[in-house]
Amino acid sequence: MEWARILAYITGTVDQELLLRNEYLVAENRILKSQLKGAPEALGCRTYEARRDWTPTGPNGPRRGGG
Repeated sequence: MEWARILAYITGTVDQELLLRNEYLVAENRILKSQLKGAPEALGCRTYEARRDWTPTGPNGPRRGGG
């Protein structure tokens, strides 16, 4: 069962790489969000309105409009 050992090794390596990438993206998002302090006022209310138009519809995902 050498293939099972190889598969376990590859799976562990991929999992570790994904965890590291996720940690990097979390840190990057935190930095970018800190740089955007005050951005909603600079962008105006259009950003808020665009987000408000998207509503979740369960398993079908987001749908444009109020419902």
